[in-house]
Amino acid sequence: MPRVAIHTLGCKLNYAESSMLGKQFADRGFDVVDFEEPADVYVINTCSVTERADRECRQIIRRALRRSSNPFVIVTGCYAQLEPEEVASIEGVDVVLGSKEKFRLFEHVPSFEKRSCPGVFVSDIGAADDFGVAYSTNATDRTRAFLKVQDGCDYRCSFCTIPLARGTSRSQPITACVEQARLLVQQGYKEIVLTGVNVGDYGKYIGANLLDLLTSLVAIEGLERLRISSIEPNLLTDAILECVANERKLCKHFHIPLQSGSDEMLRAMRRRYTTRDYRDLIERIRRRLPDCGIGVDVIVGFPGETERHFEETHRFLADVPISYLHVFTYSERPNTPASSFAYPVEPKVRFKRNEELRILSRKKKRAFYQAALGRQFDVLMEGDVHNGMRMGFSDTYIRVAVLEDQAQENEIVAVAITDVTDDFCVGRVVARRQNVSEMLPAISDAERLAAL
Repeated sequence: MPRVAIHTLGCKLNYAESSMLGKQFADRGFDVVDFEEPADVYVINTCSVTERADRECRQIIRRALRRSSNPFVIVTGCYAQLEPEEVASIEGVDVVLGSKEKFRLFEHVPSFEKRSCPGVFVSDIGAADDFGVAYSTNATDRTRAFLKVQDGCDYRCSFCTIPLARGTSRSQPITACVEQARLLVQQGYKEIVLTGVNVGDYGKYIGANLLDLLTSLVAIEGLERLRISSIEPNLLTDAILECVANERKLCKHFHIPLQSGSDEMLRAMRRRYTTRDYRDLIERIRRRLPDCGIGVDVIVGFPGETERHFEETHRFLADVPISYLHVFTYSERPNTPASSFAYPVEPKVRFKRNEELRILSRKKKRAFYQAALGRQFDVLMEGDVHNGMRMGFSDTYIRVAVLEDQAQENEIVAVAITDVTDDFCVGRVVARRQNVSEMLPAISDAERLAAL
């Protein structure tokens, strides 16, 4: 049996698409193995959000070539779409597939025989009107399933290559999303994460919206949890917030990109909100869902970001009641407006600011976890086991560790939080498959917010 190994860089959307590629190979008699194992074929599904992602892709290709003797190497994804000639020039690459060609891999690669010249199959993404179905499959060993419901983006943020790599916004019909979600439940997944480039834009051109999709999906029998991967602040409506607050299956967790706490920088980035808009949204979430996990994306070192701008961002993030940060160091991306902006920030200053916000993120996460002490949460356990402790996540996105023998992988258990570390909460399993809302000890909204 030929062996294939698939490596994924970047977002949850890429993971969903990689899983479907794995299924295509498995359906054709391939053994899908871990990327660290020798294989006949290696597939690298790339990201190109930052220059670091491009560099990591090149390193992974070289790792694959060292791991096996003369393997067949396929590179696809955003980096392949944006820089196909650059990817094809890397020694050992046999095929480069663009974003549209990714799901027609076997049409473009009928055999996996090494060739003297790489095959490059990349078409104009501006004409993309196909969707490319993607969801977690049995080829994926994750507990949570990823379901792609949207692709592409109509926004034109000055720093972002995603519209260039994935095209305009398009959505999968609700009926198809429901059918695929039912299949995932039948496969045993208890949590489904909705993925896309701009999930909040779901349904824009098909007469639907994200609220319609959520309402349809939570009605699926056997589905325990539904999580939104990320949503733009201007698209998180009060109606969606109310739906999440009232529906047990919807995870009380939002990941909401901010990018900067300076209004000047937000305008330069071509974002669609102000810091006041963002603060108002966070406060509405906290009033309606005091326990909600709230993650934030932020970019440091954007062109023109002075020390004053950065201090505004740091102060803003310190003040708002959020749970954690994903901090990105700005890197110039070809063919984006920001790449030619004046007053670039020195790399060493960018890295220093990145570390300052990472320190703030650790403080925010620790405070969020501290607020969970003495309380009980439903936790979906995963396969990860470290030092005799099994890890899992609450619906509010608290990482929880329990003794390995207290819970099984892919099991939902009620956990009493007994201790807190910088990286996770420690807990004790007290019951199985109970509704967390029935077990939370009485605590006022003011007390919860004070802890944050």
